[in-house]
Amino acid sequence: MVVVKLDRRWGVMRRLLLFGLFLIGLGWALSNFSGLAAQGTYDSLILDFRDDLGAAQIEREVQAIAKKYNVTPRLNSVFSVDDHIFIVKGDRATLEALKKSDVKKYTEFIEPDYIYSAFTPPNDPDYGKQWNLRSINIESAWDDTQGEGVTVAVIDTGISQVPDLEKTKFVKGYDFVNDQAEANDDNGHGTHVAGTIAQSTNNEFGVAGIAYKANLMPLKVLSNAGGGTVADIAESIRFAADNGADVINMSLGGGGESQLMQEAIDYAHSKGVVIIAAAGNAGENAASYPARYPHVIGVSALSPAGTKAPYSNFGAGVDIAAPGGAKEGEDPSGGILQNTIDPTTGESVFESYQGTSMAAPHVAGVAALVKASGIKEPDAIEDVLKQSALQVKDDDLNHYGAGKLDAAAAVKLAARGQITFRDFFRWLRDNGYLNPRFWIDGGVIALWPKVAMVLGSYLLAWFLRNFFPFAWGWSLSTGLTAGSSGLFFLKGFYLFDAPQFPFRLLGSSIPELGGAIQGTNVLNPLFASVLIPLGLIMLLLGHAQWKWFAIGSTIGVAACLGVSAVMSPSVMWLGDGAIARSFLMFNALLCFALARLAVKPGVQTS
Repeated sequence: MVVVKLDRRWGVMRRLLLFGLFLIGLGWALSNFSGLAAQGTYDSLILDFRDDLGAAQIEREVQAIAKKYNVTPRLNSVFSVDDHIFIVKGDRATLEALKKSDVKKYTEFIEPDYIYSAFTPPNDPDYGKQWNLRSINIESAWDDTQGEGVTVAVIDTGISQVPDLEKTKFVKGYDFVNDQAEANDDNGHGTHVAGTIAQSTNNEFGVAGIAYKANLMPLKVLSNAGGGTVADIAESIRFAADNGADVINMSLGGGGESQLMQEAIDYAHSKGVVIIAAAGNAGENAASYPARYPHVIGVSALSPAGTKAPYSNFGAGVDIAAPGGAKEGEDPSGGILQNTIDPTTGESVFESYQGTSMAAPHVAGVAALVKASGIKEPDAIEDVLKQSALQVKDDDLNHYGAGKLDAAAAVKLAARGQITFRDFFRWLRDNGYLNPRFWIDGGVIALWPKVAMVLGSYLLAWFLRNFFPFAWGWSLSTGLTAGSSGLFFLKGFYLFDAPQFPFRLLGSSIPELGGAIQGTNVLNPLFASVLIPLGLIMLLLGHAQWKWFAIGSTIGVAACLGVSAVMSPSVMWLGDGAIARSFLMFNALLCFALARLAVKPGVQTS
């Protein structure tokens, strides 16, 4: 009987240390994860040859590539000579083939030559007049979200469905002034505010809105003269919270604190609603109510120059600043242009308004974009809006709160560290997983060898179980995966502005770790051998649960090396011929023998 003697206390400490290092590494990798980046399009590849190569050697490699792949590598420009930057026509298949070839040894990197293009503004003909939307960097935010699935309640004079709201989605609202279901606008103020939030966009008509795919909930609390009561406003807040609103915009306010209003706001906040209100237009050193209440984001107004608008309240209660407009005389260009109604005729018009009433819906629209990006809690959404705002130094009187609203920065901050279904679907599509040929030919990675490795490891484990019965648990299965394939799908992740090697490591099996560290697909013989499985067996065999991880890893390595010997026997220093194939097969047999020895009932610790 083979007896492996280990000091139990030191063994436990070593295992805890290893586990702790693993958790630290995993945590570091996750903390650097910033969400899946959009995958680009390309029809050519970039080859950056190493700086230490001479011109003659580079020329030999270029000729070899041309001959093997029937392409013509060329310098990108006359400025590429010193940097050794070559361009070659090719697709994803060419890219993967080059990365797996000997060419990789002579290059710093091989990557797609992505095609970038100018951002296309909306096709709304008067979008060019909306200086306010460009000032909050809305176009970059639209690349990620347009507010789908979010409902914004507009507590105002109602909303009339003017032509430039025709394609905007509406949900059930209410008219608290006249106690009726239809909350039509008879003033124009509410429709204008609603347009800033979700004007129909890219409809070749009129102007654009911020969260144009969001839903609008019209709640009329102000009469045609523009006045309304605290009781109606408080009821409308509760109605919005009870009927699925995610964001509430109140471009209204006045003096006097109300307990009824405060209770309604607290209720809506407790149900996850973000509440935004205008600071007021009196030019006073304090925001009006309801902007001053806790759980309400108070908004001051910016002029086209980006300074505080002359009329805007400031000071206590101001949390952030957004475009509100400042018109000069009869010139409407300094105002906020949206489609609304003429209150005297009820006809559709495009009008430029100014005021903190116009500033608040900018924040409400961006809050909807942040919500659609995956941030759920109202306090978290407020934090995103404030942290992403452009700070203003020397703001002693609090004209700007946390700063000037920045839609692009807010959406980017909201998306950091999150994988949305849209991003994941895009990644599946762009990397070929949704293409049926991928499952036949392989895609970003060699899929069938990975499947063979996983299935092979389970078949070997099943074979051993027939001779030496053992329990089949999570530790054994984890070991089989780690040894045979790793989380191989992670290798296909392309992350914006983030290190890739943590995902190369997590996506590699034990035999592939050496190559993953060095950034190559060639197996390192120190890792692609029996050495690491032997170390794991010696370290963990005395542990009742973790020994099965060691045994599973050993079996998985045997399967990985066996499949590699048959399909892709490329080993550092040994080449890719008979020597490498023999090395891999010999070590696969050693790993299987080691696993067989470890599962024998007589092998234990004392």
